[in-house]
Amino acid sequence: MQSEGLLGGIEEIDLSQAPQQAETLGARSVPWTRIGAIELSGLHSLAELRHWAGLAARPEGLDLHLADLLGNGQRAQVLARTRREPALIARLAALLGDADSELSVRIGVMATLEELKEEGLLQGQATHFLPHVTHPEPRVRSDTCYALTLIGGEDALAALQACSEDPDAEVRETALDGIEALTLPS
Repeated sequence: MQSEGLLGGIEEIDLSQAPQQAETLGARSVPWTRIGAIELSGLHSLAELRHWAGLAARPEGLDLHLADLLGNGQRAQVLARTRREPALIARLAALLGDADSELSVRIGVMATLEELKEEGLLQGQATHFLPHVTHPEPRVRSDTCYALTLIGGEDALAALQACSEDPDAEVRETALDGIEALTLPS
């Protein structure tokens, strides 16, 4: 793949010689491969590696990889990586805002956000979700209202208040539940 120009270089690390590298890289199992921003655990065929190498070169490649992990029950990998790289919350917001995201992906995003909330990693992250409160698809708006409830803060509350007048009943209900959760004394 390197000779074909699909990979710029290959670095092989023997973890028995450099065990700290696994922690630094976030590798939780071996073999572990990173192609651009895409991290792969376990064995992969040459065809799979080619597939991910092609996606790694595209702007949406990481989003597709995260969706693949979430859709295939590998949410723990997404959660662990997001803990290390909180900037990935923006990618989770993009998946939530994609009307074509499968149900398993949306559920995985929400479960990940719930855990990140418990760890205090969602503070100040509303900006990534705010554009989706005006999405044409009611399901996306409703999911966004739930995410904003998890995030909290003034921006989230203002967006939920605007959504409380949404034409869709489910969006309104989710927004009102969120407003109640954010304004009740804790």
